[in-house]
Amino acid sequence: MDSYSLPHEIRQLCKDGSFTSPTPGLALGFVQANLVVLPYSLAFEFLLFCQRNPKPCPVLDVTDVGSPEPKIISPGADIRTDLPRYRVFRYGELVEETTDITPFWRNDLVAFLIGCSFSFENAMLNIGLPVRHIEEQKNVPMYKTDIECMPTGAFSSPLVVSMRPLRFNHVVRAVEVTSQYYKAHGSPIHIGNPETIGIKNLEKPDYGDAVKLYDDEIPVFWACGVTTQTAILRAKPELAITHSPGHMFVSDLRDDLLMF
Repeated sequence: MDSYSLPHEIRQLCKDGSFTSPTPGLALGFVQANLVVLPYSLAFEFLLFCQRNPKPCPVLDVTDVGSPEPKIISPGADIRTDLPRYRVFRYGELVEETTDITPFWRNDLVAFLIGCSFSFENAMLNIGLPVRHIEEQKNVPMYKTDIECMPTGAFSSPLVVSMRPLRFNHVVRAVEVTSQYYKAHGSPIHIGNPETIGIKNLEKPDYGDAVKLYDDEIPVFWACGVTTQTAILRAKPELAITHSPGHMFVSDLRDDLLMF
């Protein structure tokens, strides 16, 4: 599997169960997405939570009730089988990680596809900016912050962020290029001292893998779609399904279509 793999090839390998790894650096040029599956009874509240918190939760697609097909970003795909790894929650407790959620699927479920910062990494690489977790062949490091999202009904959450180290003279260029991808979290939400946003130890991410931060670099933080998973933990729905952090849905949508 490499950066030149096409989205439908990656999804087929996921469907076959032969690819179960994180997806950063794959199918560069195509949009990757977070997944949240909820009962229809909670769909409006969750959609409103996303609308009120567009930085971490930019909505790319919403399926019809009971349908596993993301008709806008990947017609013909099946979100029950086409991701490398999923998480299943019952009443806010993680009960299973799996590579196929077909056994859990119900006719009252709605799937939300949420923008992901992996989608702007191709643009960073194209202008010579490093992406450390791709260099180190790791999952991106993700951290809970002490910044609270705007709550809606049952849903509330601290903002989760992803981090990429950059040299000081690269930061402005990174802000310029990523800010164009507003449906992939857009510009950074914080630059520099992680303790300012409640992160105590960069070497211990809440999700993903720690990466090297060199002496001439500073950490740069972007809003992250894993925020939706912390919202699910607080809301405690009787059933919720998400991607496993870093194991995204690779769509057929070109990343330049997310630009302003």
